[in-house]
Amino acid sequence: MLLPARRQPVAGTADVIVIGAGLAGLSAAHHLAHAGLTVTVLEAAERAGGRMVTETVDGFRLDRGPQLLNTSYPELLRLPAFRSMPLAPVAPGALVRAGGRGYRVGDPRGRRAVFGSARAPIGSALDRARLGATLNRLATTPTSRIAARPETTAAQALTARGFAPRTVEGFLRPLLSALLCDPELTTSSRVADLVLRGFARGRACLPAGGAARLPDRLAAGLPPGTLRFGARAEQVAANAVFTADGAELPCRAVVVATDARAAGVLLPGLRVPAFHQVTVVHHAAPVNPLRDPVLVLDADRSGPVSHSLPAGAVDPARAPAGRTLITSVVLGPPPDGGDKAIRAHLAELYDTPTDRWELLARYSDPDAVPAMPAPHDLRRPVRLLAGLYVCGDHRDTSTVQGALLSGRRAACSVLRDLAAPAAAAPGEEAA
Repeated sequence: MLLPARRQPVAGTADVIVIGAGLAGLSAAHHLAHAGLTVTVLEAAERAGGRMVTETVDGFRLDRGPQLLNTSYPELLRLPAFRSMPLAPVAPGALVRAGGRGYRVGDPRGRRAVFGSARAPIGSALDRARLGATLNRLATTPTSRIAARPETTAAQALTARGFAPRTVEGFLRPLLSALLCDPELTTSSRVADLVLRGFARGRACLPAGGAARLPDRLAAGLPPGTLRFGARAEQVAANAVFTADGAELPCRAVVVATDARAAGVLLPGLRVPAFHQVTVVHHAAPVNPLRDPVLVLDADRSGPVSHSLPAGAVDPARAPAGRTLITSVVLGPPPDGGDKAIRAHLAELYDTPTDRWELLARYSDPDAVPAMPAPHDLRRPVRLLAGLYVCGDHRDTSTVQGALLSGRRAACSVLRDLAAPAAAAPGEEAA
């Protein structure tokens, strides 16, 4: 609930209170503290990270969400906490299952190479060359130009741009569905282009040791005493936060960095997006089913799994010795057939028996990914009024990059209003 601003803030309290210790809130806190302001971060849970949670089950490190990163994310390079963070790279390209067979589609960054083998179901040699050229152009296109393009849905854009149907159905549709967590590709075509640009420029990767390593690193870099766990904000004003235990915490500015639904409760009138439900399934396998640790895509749409990754081969820290971890994603709720249906589909995707694979955990989140349908504002306002701000992946793009950039945008807005030394202005990078 939003309250009127108090007339006189109490001296000696934090300059800024950030509500929520997810990536956006931690990013905002980092930039504000770096500029010399005192910051308090209130987190209702007993840990930092928001949706970026890693649990340990029988020696396996399991992410609760679909946390595939890209080395081209500018905010990962900007923040000192991430510069030395180990990243586990996924093998370039993808393994596409189409027509009952698996085809390796190559590295888009190999500019002189034909994109994909001659057997790959993505069209003729000319079609493959055209796809490679398109991705190479995207890799060097400024994001400001992409953001100014005519906007439609990702699905309509793929059809309108004249790609061969085999190129769309055999590669682009399953790839974008996986990267956007959007099976129908209703996402803005601009966002889809930004995601493809990242695919062409960088490398898919996992945080070594689990997704929780990202927020843990940001949290560890904040001044001692900044984080307050088990502290739930119930009401906010432009210069105070009121918590569930009845405390009133005066300040000079408030940044609401919760998930979109919680932000809508604290800030009545704030637009809350629709969401894409995602189910993440982890299996223990006796051996790695693939020669290379590559992303596996289902172009046939013949079962519940959208995409899968031999996560234990990508990042050995995620599995105990003598076993490996397979992480798969269902775009939607768990299938009616349960784990039996999922393992049957994985047997097709990996072309290997899965009867000895053991289900470790299944996590389903109805609000996993804020939807970004056309028209989508890549820079939703983060300043609501002087002293009150909001950030999160629902304000930019529904990615790690979007959450981190949103937090920095909010921090810059706070610093301008408080006439404090400004942090680096947000750049143009969006996805």
